[in-house]
Amino acid sequence: MGPHVSESALAGLVEDLAGEVITPGGPGYEEARLLHNGMIDRRPSVIAQCATAADVSNAILFGRETGLPIAVRGGGHSVAGTSMIDGALIVDLRRLHAVVVDPEDMTVRIEGGATMAHLDHACQPFHVATTGGRVSTTGVGGFTLGGGSGWLERKFGLASDNLLAADLITAEGKHVHTDAEENPELFWALHGGGGNFGVATSLTLRLHQLPRMSVAMLFFLPDDAPEVVRTFRDIADAAPDEVGGGAIYMPAPPEPFVPPELVGRLVCGTLLTYAGPVEEVRQLAAPLFALKPVIEIVMDIPYAELQSMLDDPPGLRNYWSAEYLTAFPDEAVDLFCERGAGIPLPAATQHVLFVQGGAVAAGAGSYPQPWRVAPWAVHPFATWEDPTMDEAEIQWVRDVRADVRPWAIDSVYLNFVGAEGEQRVVSSFGEENYRRLAAVKAAYDPDNVFRFNQNIVPAAA
Repeated sequence: MGPHVSESALAGLVEDLAGEVITPGGPGYEEARLLHNGMIDRRPSVIAQCATAADVSNAILFGRETGLPIAVRGGGHSVAGTSMIDGALIVDLRRLHAVVVDPEDMTVRIEGGATMAHLDHACQPFHVATTGGRVSTTGVGGFTLGGGSGWLERKFGLASDNLLAADLITAEGKHVHTDAEENPELFWALHGGGGNFGVATSLTLRLHQLPRMSVAMLFFLPDDAPEVVRTFRDIADAAPDEVGGGAIYMPAPPEPFVPPELVGRLVCGTLLTYAGPVEEVRQLAAPLFALKPVIEIVMDIPYAELQSMLDDPPGLRNYWSAEYLTAFPDEAVDLFCERGAGIPLPAATQHVLFVQGGAVAAGAGSYPQPWRVAPWAVHPFATWEDPTMDEAEIQWVRDVRADVRPWAIDSVYLNFVGAEGEQRVVSSFGEENYRRLAAVKAAYDPDNVFRFNQNIVPAAA
C-alpha cells in the first residue's frame, strides 16, 4: 500500500463498492495487474474492480480524495500499457460486460468493460453485427472511442461512426449522457478522442444485417511476395465495400491448416474478408489463386469466429506503430516486402497492410479523424518473447515507418500506436480539431485526471 492511502480510507472504498477492491499482496493482485503487452510490468496501489456505474463514480472520487493517479482499464490492449500505472488507482471495468441486443431497433447497448467476444457472440444469433476490432479480446470501449477500425469498416463505417449514445462518469464522479442531441460537442469528441473525457460505462451502437460472412486467406512463400502484394492491392483497389482485409508477413502459426514443414517459417499472406457468400469471395480472389498459394483457407465463417481467428496470446512483448498512406505504388510494395522478409525471428511479429476506403473514406469528415481519408494503412506489429530481442524488434518497427514516410499523411489511428509523443497526437487529430477537443477536455476534465491515454491537454481557461 502506498503510505498516502490510510487503512480507514481503503476500508471506506471496500464498503462503497459492489465490486472488489484488490491491493498489493492481496489475493488476485498479480493476475489483476497483467496486461496484454508483456513488456508492461506495473504495480498499482489499488485496483477497483467495478461492478456498477456507481462503483466507477465511487472509485474516481476515492482516487481524487486520496491523491492517487487514476487509470482506466477495459480490455487492457493499449500497447503503451496506459491502463496500468505504478502507484495508481485502477478503475477496472472488466466486470461490467453486459451486452443487450435490440434486433427490432437494430441497436446494441454495451457496458464499458465488454470485449469484442462479448459483443460479437451476443449479436451472432440475430445475424447482425457492427464494426469491431480484429481481435476478440480487445475492449469495446477504448476501441470505439479511439475510432474503431475493423474488417467491416468499408461496408459499415468505423465503430465510432456507429456510436449512437454513450454514458460517462466524469472526473467529478458525475454521470453524463451524450448523443447527437444531448451534449453534442462531447459526442463529437468521442469520435476518436478516446478516454480523455470520462469513463464510459455504456455505449449504444448501430447494428447492421450480416447474414453471411466469408474469407479467403491465402499464404505464399516470401519469394512470390512482391507479385502477391501487388495483386492484392489491385483487387482491393477495385473491390466492392463488402470486402475488407489486408496483406501480411508473419511466421506461419502452429495451426492445423499449416503444413508442419512451414510452421515458424516466414510466409506472406493475403486475407479478403467478405460480407457475403464464399463463392463470391473466391471469384474476387481468383488472381491470387493463379499465383499458387501454399495454404488456402476459403470458407463461410460466422463473424464471431472470424473475429477470433487472428487472436495473439496475451503476455508476449509488444511494440506496434502505423502509417496511413495516400497511395501504395510498386515502389512502396517493394519496400514493404523487403522489410517483411527482414522480420527479426524467432517472433510472432506481423507486418500488415490494411485496405481502407469505402465507408471509412465516405463517412463524416467532420469528426477528428483525418486518417480516415487514406486508402492504405501499414501496421508493423512486433510481438516476441525474448527480452534480448527488444532492440531489434523496436528498430524494425521504426524502419518500416521510415520506409513508407514518402506516401504517409501526418494523421494516424491512435489505437494502433504506442506513446509516440504529443505532436503525434496533435497531428493525428489535426490542429484545428485538437483545439476543439482541448476545449471539450477543459469542460469535462479540466484537471487532466484522465491523462494516461493518447492525451488531449485541457485548453487553458
